[in-house]
Amino acid sequence: MQGNCGTIKDGCSRAAVERGFYMEHFKQSILDLIIATSTNLPSDVRRAIAASKLKEEVGTRSALALSTIAQNIQMAHETTQPICQDTGMPTFFIHCPVGANQIVMKRQVQEAIAEATRLGKLRPNSVDSLTGKNSGNNLGPETPVFHFEQWEKDYIEVKLILKGGGCENKNIQYSLPTELEGLGKAGRDLDGIRKCILHSVYQAQGQGCSAGFIGVGIGGDRTTGYELAKEQLLREVYDVNQIEELGKLENYIMETANQLEIGTMGFGGSVTLLGCKVGVINRLPASFFVSVAYNCWAYRRLGIELDAATGRITKWQYREENEVQVYEPQAAADHDNNGDGKTFVLQAPISEEQVRQLKVGDVVVINGPMHTGRDALHKYLIDHDSPVSMQGGVLYHCGPVMLQDEDGTWHVKAAGPTTSSREEPYQADIIKKFGIRAVIGKGGMGAKTLRGLQESGAVYLNAIGGAAQYYAECVKNVDGVDFLDEFGIPEAMWHLQVDGFTAIVTMDSDGNSLHADIDELSKKKLEAFKEPVFA
Repeated sequence: MQGNCGTIKDGCSRAAVERGFYMEHFKQSILDLIIATSTNLPSDVRRAIAASKLKEEVGTRSALALSTIAQNIQMAHETTQPICQDTGMPTFFIHCPVGANQIVMKRQVQEAIAEATRLGKLRPNSVDSLTGKNSGNNLGPETPVFHFEQWEKDYIEVKLILKGGGCENKNIQYSLPTELEGLGKAGRDLDGIRKCILHSVYQAQGQGCSAGFIGVGIGGDRTTGYELAKEQLLREVYDVNQIEELGKLENYIMETANQLEIGTMGFGGSVTLLGCKVGVINRLPASFFVSVAYNCWAYRRLGIELDAATGRITKWQYREENEVQVYEPQAAADHDNNGDGKTFVLQAPISEEQVRQLKVGDVVVINGPMHTGRDALHKYLIDHDSPVSMQGGVLYHCGPVMLQDEDGTWHVKAAGPTTSSREEPYQADIIKKFGIRAVIGKGGMGAKTLRGLQESGAVYLNAIGGAAQYYAECVKNVDGVDFLDEFGIPEAMWHLQVDGFTAIVTMDSDGNSLHADIDELSKKKLEAFKEPVFA
């Protein structure tokens, strides 16, 4: 008999069952929640993305990015595969009646997490912070994250957020009063809070896979402030804040942040922020924290209500009966013309002559071999040789979701780009050392890499962050893998054969960087909001 701890003989005592701790369908309900959250965006998020597509001019980089995002959402839903390859840190918010056994529930949630990982619906993301060893099943100390709270209702509510590392890294916390770049002094008042929130959007640029959503926590200590900020992400995109002043602040941020013109993926454009939710709690007299939790467009959170006796799902949250459609093939075709540059089809390995023809804004379609590499590989390659030749090659900042058949064949289940800025200390040296011609990632890189592109004759290509199914479909074969045992699936060096892999040149070999240009433009826009708004 299946129960909260597996079978009775596997650990659930008969006494526990008799005391009412046994819920026959609880584990399966949690597994269903995990799979749905990873593969299907909630209705309110779909509605926000659909609305954003109407605000961008046809043929621009941002319009092209939004068209790709919309297609990816549809592909993930139809195939029940991860929307984004970075399935993040699973974070559960659980309300349960008095008397429910949280220990048993926690154990069965962990079992569901491990099963979802085995099925390829979650990428193995739990890494030992000291050894770097990946657990392989998303379990480990404080992984996943649980927030339990009792309530007086007679059913169980479970909400899940899958928030990836790229947007998690753009979370930011301010201690007021402070000085903010472009905005000046931010004091301990509503106007100081306003400045902090605007600055948080500016500093994220395209690295958090904009257009994004933010949850803001005012007050608390450093820990509870961040917790409050993340809890705001549980709110509906179109709800109204019950605190009038905060409602006005949310509306102001939505209007103003989009005037920064950072745009989707940091490409520039009209849509930078898709949602802003603000909460407040008390604080110490000596402390005034404003905490911001940034979430990418792949805003994966769903909820379920469960029968407390059986664990069966009685209701889904954040879902509408008729899902909002964000992808229309004909409309997408209208957006696919590249009004900002030329289109080049390149067969890897790529020559220096071919690369030096590419300019910022050009679209590049790559065919042939491609190699993945993230943080662990970059650190390794600085002091070691590559296991394969990368002369004229393409290096993809990607930690894919992979599944292996019984015969040993690997298959890519999700393969979008990871944030490239983490590799800034290494990238220029690795490009030069191995003769790499193209680096693909998201969010751009810094001045050292830009100089390296000029010196070595290489380009940086920005893929669309979160579009894991769109890019997985371009992978036609997995030729092999290195460092799998040492680094784990996300950090291993995967050798792929791709066809029709499309990305945009955002840093070229002439020293031009779209990312630097957008950063400078948005900073000037930010300075226009320096004067007080809220008295």
